[in-house]
This record gives sequence, structure tokens and C-alpha cells, in this order.
Amino acid sequence: MPDSVSHDQNFKNLILDYPRQALAFFAPSEAQDIDDSVRITPIRQEQLKNRLGDRFHELDVPLLVEWPDGRREALLFIVEEESDPARFSIHRLAIYCASLAETCKTDRVVPVVIFMRGSPRIRKRLVLGSEHRAYLRLDYLACILDELPAEDFRSSDNIVARLNLPNMAYPRQAIVDVCAWTLRGLLELEPDLEKRLKYMDFIDIYSRLDDNEKQTFAERYPQEKQTMMTWSERMRSEGMQKGMQLGRLEGLEEGLQQGELAVLTRLLIRRFGPLDAATSERLQKAGSAELEQWADNILDARTLDEVFGCK
Repeated sequence: MPDSVSHDQNFKNLILDYPRQALAFFAPSEAQDIDDSVRITPIRQEQLKNRLGDRFHELDVPLLVEWPDGRREALLFIVEEESDPARFSIHRLAIYCASLAETCKTDRVVPVVIFMRGSPRIRKRLVLGSEHRAYLRLDYLACILDELPAEDFRSSDNIVARLNLPNMAYPRQAIVDVCAWTLRGLLELEPDLEKRLKYMDFIDIYSRLDDNEKQTFAERYPQEKQTMMTWSERMRSEGMQKGMQLGRLEGLEEGLQQGELAVLTRLLIRRFGPLDAATSERLQKAGSAELEQWADNILDARTLDEVFGCK
């Protein structure tokens, strides 16, 4: 997979767009009681950066899960994505969990680490202590995507699971079918057109179809292929229309402002005589609100300074 792909950012988007489904898929043992009544709040990383100061966790996603009826205390889920198992540090995770727990004033923390692929080097537990006693222990939930059989999730009603089918375990010759299952999941489970297009890119990035596989996909799944083309064409068309509308609005606003400037300039010259270079430059740089205010001031002003609010 290309080094330029930002897996951290891709998964951050996925978790923030679908937090409930993400916890159900990545942390199923802890997410059993997370129903529709539960409130899930992403903790904005910007609020924690100065306190934590750890660049390695800049794109991690802490989620605060609260039960409004009070039947359970709030839980803080700390979700980290690791595309390279060699970069994972369980010590760093322990520091991060402790710091975030202190910041949020809670001991109810669930660390979750998403691994794109497995490795014998991944440490599953940290125990600090001596031969007499353990003084600090850290376990975490590990979701190793390439160890999950794609076949088991091909009909899942969890959109996060369906979008991750290309990251799961399957024979490479099945990638075209896996891509189709994923696309169908997106179509069935996401009604919003903009999100469909957004995660069509996600599917494309992680399916990594070569030219022959793309041709096979088009032949084997013509309806899905046509759907993809329709989405792209519609979004391009809507994007062009929005751009044209924005351009017309900006042009209209600019025209109105130029008209206000011309009228005000004529009034000032008639009232106070020719304008010096500094005053002309000030008028040229002014916005609509300033021009309107100065036009109001000119009715009562006895001097040019009073027009600009200078006493």
C-alpha cells in the first residue's frame, strides 16, 4: 500500500462518521450495551494537545460514551490505528491512557487498537513490577483486520465492517467479489450521497484493484459499476452547479460593493472637493459595511474626518 495513504486520517474519518458502528465492530465485547439511547461524544484532540503533548497520538480518536438514564457510568474509549505493527508501543499507549484518564477525570477507560495486519511482535499486555508484585498492568482490545475472514462479514448490517472487507482475510483472487460486497454495503447502509462518494474513495484505496481486476469488476458487476459512475457524475455536476452559484453570488456582491464605492466617492467630492490619495486608497480598501456606514455619516458630517468617524 502506498506510503502516501494516511491510514490514521482515513480511520479517524470512519470512526467520527460512524462512532456507534465503529465501537460495535472494533470493540464488540465492550459495546454490547451501547444502544440507540447512548450518547457518544468525540473528544476533540485540539482540547487535549497542550496537556498530552504526544505527537504520536495526534490522530487518535477518544470517544466518551454516556448512558443518559444513568444505568452505567460513562466509558472513555481510546481508539488508535496502527498500519505498521512495528510502530506500536504498548508503553506509549499506557502513558496516553493514563494522561487522558487524568484529563477527563475518569478511571473507566477502554483502550482499542486497530491493526491493519498482524505480527508476532505485537505486545498484547504490559505488566510493570518486580518478582514480588505487579504494580501496573495494561490490557487492551486488539482488532487485527487481516485476521478477520471477509466471508463472515459480507452481509453485515454494520457499515464499518462492510467498508473494511477489503482489509480483511480472503484469497487475492476474490478481491473483485469482496469489492462488490463492500460497495453493496455502502449502497444499502448509507443513504447520504456525499458520504457514499467519500467512502467509495475508501473502498478504492483499500481494494487496490489493478487494471485487469477493474475490467473483471465491470464485466461481473455491471450494475455496481454503473452505480459508481452515476454517483461520480452526479457529484461532479452538483459541484459545478455550486461553483457557478457561488461565482454568481460573489460577482453580484462585488458589483454591489463597486456601486456603493462609486456613489460614495461622488458624494464626497461634491461635498468636500477633490479627494487626496490617502482617502481614495482608504475607500478602495473598504468593505461593504464600512462604505454603508460612511454613506450614512455623510448626511450629518461637517468635515471629511467626521465621515470616517474621526472627531
